[in-house]
Amino acid sequence: MAATKTSDTAKKRWLWAIVFILVLVGVWYWLTQSNAATNAANSTRPAMGARGAVKTPVKTADVVQGVVEERLYSVGTVQAFNTVTVRARVEGELQKIHFKDGQFVQSGDVLAQVDPRPYQAKLDQAQGQLKQSLSQLNQAQSDLARFQTLAKQQSIAKQQVDNQVALVDQLKGAVDSAKAAVDDAKLQLSYTKITAPIDGRLGLRNLDEGNLISAANTDGLVVITQTQPIAVSFSLPENDLQRLMERLELEQTLTVHVSDRQNKLISSGALLAVDNQINMDTGTVRIKASIPNLDNRLFPNQFVSVNVLLAQHQGAVIPSSAVQTGSIGDFVYVMDAEQKVHIQKIHVGLMADEQSLVTEGLNLGDKVVTEGTDRLREGSAVEAVNNPSGVRGQGAITP
Repeated sequence: MAATKTSDTAKKRWLWAIVFILVLVGVWYWLTQSNAATNAANSTRPAMGARGAVKTPVKTADVVQGVVEERLYSVGTVQAFNTVTVRARVEGELQKIHFKDGQFVQSGDVLAQVDPRPYQAKLDQAQGQLKQSLSQLNQAQSDLARFQTLAKQQSIAKQQVDNQVALVDQLKGAVDSAKAAVDDAKLQLSYTKITAPIDGRLGLRNLDEGNLISAANTDGLVVITQTQPIAVSFSLPENDLQRLMERLELEQTLTVHVSDRQNKLISSGALLAVDNQINMDTGTVRIKASIPNLDNRLFPNQFVSVNVLLAQHQGAVIPSSAVQTGSIGDFVYVMDAEQKVHIQKIHVGLMADEQSLVTEGLNLGDKVVTEGTDRLREGSAVEAVNNPSGVRGQGAITP
């Protein structure tokens, strides 16, 4: 038993010795790797005395002579100047339709034909009645001339002559009535041809051939909307009304641009009218513009983005991303020839389309920082990392 206990104790000692050795090896390995990483980092870090301070990478843009457009923006609705529901003026069977859904038509084009036979019969009847009245009038006038001759010869009573004069006048009235009946019958017959009252685009027809149609049909045959030109209605805040009216008085008319929801230009036109009162609920005033719509890309009730060009201002232009705001007001970081930046207070006259028109504080050719300004201070050393493919030119902004 004693020998066995001694053997177990020796084994435990050996195990503890092995574990202790493994721990020492692990500590040694960790210290070795840590020193190697520190040496590598130190070898890649530039010496302060040899390389100077670390430069902050930034993007810059030149101050250039450019144009910034002053615009007013809004959301508008396309409206047709004229919308007409085409209805029949007479009742009858719809014999023939001469148009296709969505077709463009001009005023006077025949759209459909109503059965003309009943109205042709009425015209024939009216013309027959007119012939009868004319024949009776001619006979009465001939008798009147004979009676007047006999009256001069004192061969007939004056009362008979007077009765004949009255009969002639009566028959003249009958002739006039018959002529009016003929004209009315011709008019009713002409209404059997349904024509377009205005130029425009047809919608989808509401009736097919063979149906009965009448003036009482409220839906009508089809709807025509005038699309060339077309109107765009939008609203502007009352704060912008003064600027709009001032420019309108100077220019007489203002250009209006219409874009889709992706801000892609659809068409341009002219401002047409300004409402005569401000909506008290919304604090806006309604504006209407006229758009030529020659390519028919605008549809009534379509929502569009609208902007009104008030003026074009020329001067020193920089990207709006370069403009910072602080306790001193608007300022920019200007990079000098030694690639150091300095805070320069500026006055921005107008900001539009991600460009700013600077009226004070900068000169043409100055370089301003557009990206990386959050890491800068007065006198910071920087390094411009602009895209070499950027194009510069008159009115251009370096990306």
